[in-house]
Amino acid sequence: MLASDPQTEPAHRMSLSFEARLHDLIAAIYPRADRADLAARITQAFWPGERPRRRRARVPSNNFWSERDALLITYGNSIVDGVHKPLDLLRDFLHRNLRGTVDGVHILPFFPFTSDDGFAVTDYRAVNPTLGDWSDIRRIAAEFKLMSDLVLNHVSSQGPWFTAYLQGHSPYDRFFMEADPGEDLSLVVRPRTHPLLRRVETAAGPAHVWCTFSHDQIDLDFRNPEVLLEFLAIMRLHIDNGVRILRLDAVAFLWKVVGTPCIHLPETHAIVRLMRLLCDYAVEPVILVTETNVPKAENLSYFGNRNEAHVVYNFSLPPLLLHALQSGTARYLIRWQQGMPPAQLGCAYLNFSASHDGIGMRPAEGILPPEEVARSIDCATGQGGLVSMRTAPDRSETPYEINITWFDAMGATCAGETAHHMERFLCSQTIVMALEGIPAFYIHALLATGNDHAGVQKTGVARAINRHRWHYPDLQTRLDDPESRQARALGELRRRMGVRRRQPAFHPNATQFTLQLDERVFGLWRQSLDRGQSVFALHNVSGETVEIEPSAINLIDGEDWCDLLSGERIASVGPAIRLAPYQCRWISNRG
Repeated sequence: MLASDPQTEPAHRMSLSFEARLHDLIAAIYPRADRADLAARITQAFWPGERPRRRRARVPSNNFWSERDALLITYGNSIVDGVHKPLDLLRDFLHRNLRGTVDGVHILPFFPFTSDDGFAVTDYRAVNPTLGDWSDIRRIAAEFKLMSDLVLNHVSSQGPWFTAYLQGHSPYDRFFMEADPGEDLSLVVRPRTHPLLRRVETAAGPAHVWCTFSHDQIDLDFRNPEVLLEFLAIMRLHIDNGVRILRLDAVAFLWKVVGTPCIHLPETHAIVRLMRLLCDYAVEPVILVTETNVPKAENLSYFGNRNEAHVVYNFSLPPLLLHALQSGTARYLIRWQQGMPPAQLGCAYLNFSASHDGIGMRPAEGILPPEEVARSIDCATGQGGLVSMRTAPDRSETPYEINITWFDAMGATCAGETAHHMERFLCSQTIVMALEGIPAFYIHALLATGNDHAGVQKTGVARAINRHRWHYPDLQTRLDDPESRQARALGELRRRMGVRRRQPAFHPNATQFTLQLDERVFGLWRQSLDRGQSVFALHNVSGETVEIEPSAINLIDGEDWCDLLSGERIASVGPAIRLAPYQCRWISNRG
């Protein structure tokens, strides 16, 4: 991913200047503010010390990413050895094992923190010294496209901002969201089960502060424009240190109004548009990615009118992919994909199976029937997985996510079949590669890491099951052993990614149609933007052999068709195309 795509306001506003659009956004977020004054302060926060100048946005295009793009997701200390800085080890791992396979890396929060593995930040302007320093971040950013987290919904209760709030020190005395426990907060959408409010003692007396995610993570109050200005300055700091992809963490919860669900409110979308506007006019190419682990329609709303996120996570993919490989039917995966709109000009999906969090079940709402959700959960818990709950508006508890490593989740089917473990795993990752969008791979999926139950027992946190820390010498020993599952998984995934990188039909915005075939086969037709290459991507999600007639996918007679993954020639008229259990075939007219 190379640059932000300057998405504009609706077509009739394309001619508006940067200043006019900024003023309109300020009016939408802070209608009582002095627009001129706040616009000047916003500009100064994002471009400190720079003289006013006429700014030009970039031309909308799909040229800001290509089929060669892929992303690694990792913590800064997923690899350790007790001697070297973890960020140095990560850089070495990237060069030694992933050069030419991924071109970008998302380093999960690398700041000082107190809990939630980095998402309870105490200092946004520092690198956690146990990982390294800004020079290490800049060195990785010089060699890979770097994504960082803007953890903007909340901060640590033990950090200096909240300490200053408790002591009544300006400006932090107005930085945090307070609420009256007597008010009706029953509509608030909750991702957790703990009480929403936390009682604290301040210099002005007792108060109740808002805690969406934990009582160590205190929600900020963006109704105060000083909070927004602070984060715009933090954005600039990240950009100046080489970050080119900004992930807006938990952004859906940003704005709160008592009496509403307090999620996806109009002001939240306006703040995303404001950040997008600044990025579009920046000298540096900067991409915004929104992290909104919610049902499909809500998630897609963060594309806006091509003026909010450049990239949104394809959050429905993991639970549907999990179900397909567990159940042996792609029925629900196919139905969902048929209803997915292609990303608009200059926008893209980020496709993934596993992440540092669990496999979110909310994005499957309205797609997977409740009984199928229950089957997936039962199958995953049978492989050592755990389940995290959330509190629904009716105060009932429902599954929020499954906590398990992706490799172990692929260990058995709902029918209890354990054969073809590696093939099932590889099939899941190959689907991630084939879909419209940019593929992203969590480090523990690439490395076929197993459940870390010791980590759960040590921390008491269910998500620790999928946050193992590899001892680097041990990891390299396994990767050097061709018989180890780490070497087998990473080696084959690297090979398939190498094939993908050479196919223009896998450009993130190349044409895609979902094929109607056997329910056991998830099939896609991809066509390059120049229409020179077609790829029929067929993925058998079952443990049975499936045969597909060439006529079913309309292989044009006279073309030279080849399975890119196996090298096998495929006749347009002839015997059925055979897919062994969990086999994937990418059949193309350009081999």
